[in-house]
Amino acid sequence: MMKKHWTLLFLLVFLVAVSGGCASEKKNLQSRLPVKVLILPKFEVGNMEGDFPGEAQYYYEGYLSGGKEYALKGAGDGTKLYYKNGVAMCVTGMGKVSAALHTAAALSDERFDFSKAYILSTGCAGSAEGYGVMGDVYILSAAVDYDLGHHADPREMSEERATTWFHDDSYDEYAVIETDPTLTAKVYDLVKDIRLETTERTAEYMRIAFPGEAWADREPRVLRGTAVSGDNFWKGRYDHQNVLLMMKTYGCTDPYAVTEMEEIAVGRAVKNFGLLDRLIILRDSVNTDVFMQGATPESLWEQMADDELASEESVESLDIFPVARRNNYTVGKTIIDAILAGSLESVPDSSVNAAGG
Repeated sequence: MMKKHWTLLFLLVFLVAVSGGCASEKKNLQSRLPVKVLILPKFEVGNMEGDFPGEAQYYYEGYLSGGKEYALKGAGDGTKLYYKNGVAMCVTGMGKVSAALHTAAALSDERFDFSKAYILSTGCAGSAEGYGVMGDVYILSAAVDYDLGHHADPREMSEERATTWFHDDSYDEYAVIETDPTLTAKVYDLVKDIRLETTERTAEYMRIAFPGEAWADREPRVLRGTAVSGDNFWKGRYDHQNVLLMMKTYGCTDPYAVTEMEEIAVGRAVKNFGLLDRLIILRDSVNTDVFMQGATPESLWEQMADDELASEESVESLDIFPVARRNNYTVGKTIIDAILAGSLESVPDSSVNAAGG
């Protein structure tokens, strides 16, 4: 009888403890700040407001000015999560390692509820020769890891050939991240007709750099495409051909549109949190993936100043950089406003063609 008494007492204490734990967990979940959209730019040039814009400034001014700042545990380097009225933003830093670590740090922060959040990964990029002009904005349906596989220096090759990349199928599981096709189609349908800006100087530069090429002589527009993520800032026809081979090898739905340094990493991190079906990738073009008008690696990069990107004399981005950033924000704002209004789900899916033209 005594043994039965102690058993019942133990069960009662256990149930009370479990009930208290559940109540505490429920209260903790309810106290988390709800996030409807998490914006992930990669760098900022200077301040968050009022000066030459990097990738974060227009989004900060539009949605987060006057909001709260939270230091991110495990992120380091003073990385913060900005929050206001259901919108959050984290500047991830450049390169795949930094982007993956900071994306994971943001999504694992227990002060916020990301369970119903859309993730808008945004930034600038170099557009593919033959497809994009500077000032374009791209809704990207996939990101390919440029660095997986085997790369050779052309000088080491036993014979001259167009490509110096060799496929290794043991990496295939990690080599490509694809966004949700229905979401990508809805987002593209929402923004495809937005008018974008350019500058006379940039438009003329494109015409001179690629004489007689119809693809280079047009106004910028919103397109679909695939991103290629590399941890180095590459340019040139060898690697352009390598990337085209990657597109064919991996069977990407949309054509190669831009090269950048983070999207495969952001996608992998988002996938690990079960949110890949809510990822939207948005990039704008501020240069191209090939050398233009006689530029060489030495002329571009040996003397590159720290502030060249923020200069109208930049050989790389000319005067298009702040204009392309505005283009990016114009498209991104349309997407964010639809998310906040709850209207993105109602956008019809027209299953647009791969090139988005």
